[in-house]
Amino acid sequence: MPRVTAAPSVEDAERVARVFKALGDPTRVRLLSLIAAGDGGEACICDLTEPVGLSQGTVSHHMKLLADAGLVTREQRGKWAYFSLNTDTMDAAADALRVAVPTPA
Repeated sequence: MPRVTAAPSVEDAERVARVFKALGDPTRVRLLSLIAAGDGGEACICDLTEPVGLSQGTVSHHMKLLADAGLVTREQRGKWAYFSLNTDTMDAAADALRVAVPTPA
C-alpha cells in the first residue's frame, strides 16, 4: 500500500468526517448491519423499524443521514423505500482508517 505523505484536501476531510459522524450513532451502525444482512444486501424501511425498536419516522431520519453521508443508496418502490449499502463509500471509510492508523512496521 502506498504511504500517504500529504494531508487530505479540505473537501476530502469534510467528506470523511461526514461519514464517520454518521457512523457515530449506534442505531445507524445497527441499521447498516441489518441492511448488509438483508436479502440481496438490501432492506425495506418497513423491515428496519422493529429490529431497532424505533418509529418509522425516526428510522427514516437515521436513513436520511446515512444516505446524505453516502453510506447507503435509496430506491423507491411503490410506497416503500429500499436501502442498500454503498460499498464504494464503505471501502473509502475503511481505507481512511487504515491511513489514519498505520500498522506497525
